[in-house]
Amino acid sequence: MTGPEPATIFINERAHRVRPGLSAAEAAAQVEPGLPAALQAGTAYLTDGRGIRLSGAEPVGPGAIIRIVRSARSSPPGTDADP
Repeated sequence: MTGPEPATIFINERAHRVRPGLSAAEAAAQVEPGLPAALQAGTAYLTDGRGIRLSGAEPVGPGAIIRIVRSARSSPPGTDADP
């Protein structure tokens, strides 16, 4: 008996086959192993194909489009350089 067929999703415009039921962060981390730490630090985030931010916990399905966005900011989002 075999498991479910891998789903084809797109990460940064490239097709990847991933196990069904993965979260967006898990799927993207298969392509970019350092991503979980960058997501946690706030120096990267994920968007869908329209540029709308995704929760890393959101499950992906066949045909999903995920973009990995890296930020040059070293401070957490919402902080201001001028107090």
